[in-house]
Amino acid sequence: MTRPPLSGGVAGTADAGPAPSLWRNRDFTLLWTGQCLSDLGGAMVDLALPLLVLQQTGSPARAGLVGTAGLVTTLVCRLPAGVLADRFDRRRLMIACDALRIAVYALLGIAVVTDTAGLPVILPVVVVGAAATAVFSTAEHASVRSLVGLDQLTSAVARNEARTYGVSLAGPPLGGLLFGIGRSLPFLGNALSFALSLVAVLRIRRPLQETRREAAAPAGASAAEGLRFLLGHPFLRALLVIAAPLNMAFTGMLFAMTLALRRAGVPPFLVGVAGTVFALGGLLGAFAAPALQRRLRLPVLLTLLCWVTAALMAVSTLLADTVLAAVPLAAAAFLGPTANAALFGHQAAVTPDHLQGRVVSGVLLAAGSAAALAPALAGALLARWSPGAAMLVFPALVVVAATTATLSKGIRTVAAR
Repeated sequence: MTRPPLSGGVAGTADAGPAPSLWRNRDFTLLWTGQCLSDLGGAMVDLALPLLVLQQTGSPARAGLVGTAGLVTTLVCRLPAGVLADRFDRRRLMIACDALRIAVYALLGIAVVTDTAGLPVILPVVVVGAAATAVFSTAEHASVRSLVGLDQLTSAVARNEARTYGVSLAGPPLGGLLFGIGRSLPFLGNALSFALSLVAVLRIRRPLQETRREAAAPAGASAAEGLRFLLGHPFLRALLVIAAPLNMAFTGMLFAMTLALRRAGVPPFLVGVAGTVFALGGLLGAFAAPALQRRLRLPVLLTLLCWVTAALMAVSTLLADTVLAAVPLAAAAFLGPTANAALFGHQAAVTPDHLQGRVVSGVLLAAGSAAALAPALAGALLARWSPGAAMLVFPALVVVAATTATLSKGIRTVAAR
């Protein structure tokens, strides 16, 4: 693996001796556990929030507006979040974000209890919460390199992937259950989850970044520096071209499958089962990712995973009107965490610590923007063509990623880990 010059600090000393197991790494485990809880709270709210807006306004369009507001805020804040994560102390930044999220979601929970939770309350909460989450998640991604050894980065990313899929399985049902018991409970529960995250961050002992030896450049120049590094590095350029179509393809396939199943008259419960099957495939894949990474070099791993994913998605299009469409998608999701762990683990290793936030934010912006376009693209395609034909666009996008993984010099020249 090509490694960046290390200039002291925790990241520079992480490889000094045998690294302990990630489960025995106290600081990484604290960060990971805190984010499990806060991600679980966020998943509960993702389900409860549109239900609340529908109940308050009776308007699906307004429920969609609230969801869009949060998504747009996240995308707009990505690049500024990267600048902040590299300019300021990352621990203090995460503490401030958690404190802000505790306040706004507690306020929303109280507003629900007092029956004053109209759109003038809900929209600001969603926007402020999404902005704080964008900053927190960028700082968290940037901090991992300071908490684990360079040889453990891919395992750490795989652990985070397992967290994501596990939360996607548990969060929505829990959010629905709590909303049924009391409409305020998912929002108050979310505030509690951020409080627990705050406690976890406060207990981390190690610094989350290297010591800065130079004064920070102005914000605009700082953002431009990060983008220049991202676009100028062969591996990171390839990462952009791989991550964006993969994210768009997975999001689009899931959305198209859901619409196709409902249009075919499949009961909502079975549509939910299809989504659960997909998430379960990703969760199992996250646990298998470290073993797969140990057996295959990164270029071989990525090439194989991308082409297999394209083939599995193509198989899913043949089953578009049945719940069985979820099975090949789940198999593709099984491979996804390994690809993400390999790509983002190597990204963390080749990016100097003082640029981690800006590089991560650039990659997440590209991947998130592509995923945000996927539902609209899927809807437009399904309005024009049959489900099977419409969904073929998404495995075609994965072919773009697979071709990049096969031909890109930035991927092919990565040394064996």
